[in-house]
Amino acid sequence: MCAFIPLPVRVPSLIKWWYPSWFVWDRPKEEKVIYLSFDDGPIPEVTEWVLDTLASMSAPTKESIKASFFCIGDNVHKHPAIYQRILSEGHQVGNHTYNHLKGWQTNDADYLANTKKAAEFMERHALDKKMDAQLQFPLFRPPYGKIKQGQARKLRAIGYQIIMYRVVAYDWDATVTPEKCLSNVINNTRSGDLVVFHDSVKAFKNLQYALPRAIAHFQEKGYRFETL
Repeated sequence: MCAFIPLPVRVPSLIKWWYPSWFVWDRPKEEKVIYLSFDDGPIPEVTEWVLDTLASMSAPTKESIKASFFCIGDNVHKHPAIYQRILSEGHQVGNHTYNHLKGWQTNDADYLANTKKAAEFMERHALDKKMDAQLQFPLFRPPYGKIKQGQARKLRAIGYQIIMYRVVAYDWDATVTPEKCLSNVINNTRSGDLVVFHDSVKAFKNLQYALPRAIAHFQEKGYRFETL
């Protein structure tokens, strides 16, 4: 049986219900908390800009903004210093496979091997015990939001939490304007939601416009930003 996400801006509750209960889409809370996440990095300039933005927008409120970065293993291999910066600044990291594989088009053995290869590079470049400790409860987000349920069960069996998302910014889509990207986030996000942006080259234009404005919007409404 295959699992898939049709990618509306806000994932409906019916989609959540159709998946196994251990897929994580949100963490509903009474407090005003949002979980920012970024897929596909680390990428020079783009991921560094995201980190700079999160750090600079933490200062006015004195409330630290932390996010979860779902990293492609090959990008960790190519850009270890940026990956190390993510960890050293207290953000969370998750596995996004080594080559951004489509689960539907990949057999289970190859999919798991590719994920394990990504994990090896993530652990290798953690550098010290403090960084390595952040990898002890591994998170996995399937590229394209597509994964066979057999693949998901096998990943869960070796300790991964399968992390999805409740709100999709559509920052990577060239047909989406920066203003629409911002609207996607601020008009669809509720407390406890996982919101996915992309620290990728093709998303950068929309990301530069939407991310700081979305953060400022929710800060003004009393929200804070945490890791999972």
